[in-house]
Amino acid sequence: MLGGLGGYLIYIALLMIIPLWAQSKVKNTYKKYSKKATSSGMTGAEVARKILNDNGIYDVEVRETKGFLSDHYHPKKKTVNLSSNNFHGQSMASSAIAAHEVGHAIQDAQDYAFLRFRHALVPIANTGSNFSFFLIFAGIIFGMSEMLLLGIIFMSAAVLFQLVTLPVEFDASNRAMAQLVSTGVIRNNEERETKKVLNAAALTYVAAALVAVAELIRFILIYAASNE
Repeated sequence: MLGGLGGYLIYIALLMIIPLWAQSKVKNTYKKYSKKATSSGMTGAEVARKILNDNGIYDVEVRETKGFLSDHYHPKKKTVNLSSNNFHGQSMASSAIAAHEVGHAIQDAQDYAFLRFRHALVPIANTGSNFSFFLIFAGIIFGMSEMLLLGIIFMSAAVLFQLVTLPVEFDASNRAMAQLVSTGVIRNNEERETKKVLNAAALTYVAAALVAVAELIRFILIYAASNE
């Protein structure tokens, strides 16, 4: 019993530690490279606009948004939204993040399959996130394996969304690096540092996917044990 409880506590601790470590890695990397200017001296907004123009994408607007690292691409509004530090910043971090978000705009313009699939999963994933834990814990508490199974099915949709997000984000980062180099925003000696920013950001998505998969496996094992 103690061994089982100890193992469970270690498992819970890992679920908390992995995302916290990833977030810390992102913040520390961003802090470091937000102090290092690129040789081009371009702001994040200028980088985003240049890459968009160079790829013939003129219907996407570059906007400043509030918040810290709140940068994102909005496919419906056709906007690349950059947090103030990155919108005005002339650093390697600002350029990397701006290019990454434009990478999503390029995916959208080129009808990238995984991006389309992820968009299609959004309503299903949201429903899964909202109802899965309620159904799972109700199933466990009341000993209703059918309800537990239904909760697992809902959770699977949310986990699938997390997994599909990985190729979307990695592809956007690869596009970002290629564009930053080809447009001359960064020079050869700046590529390594810029890639560190993109890799650190990717860790948050990897961590989220790992946690989601681990949780799903745990509940599947609970369901299997309840039906033995």
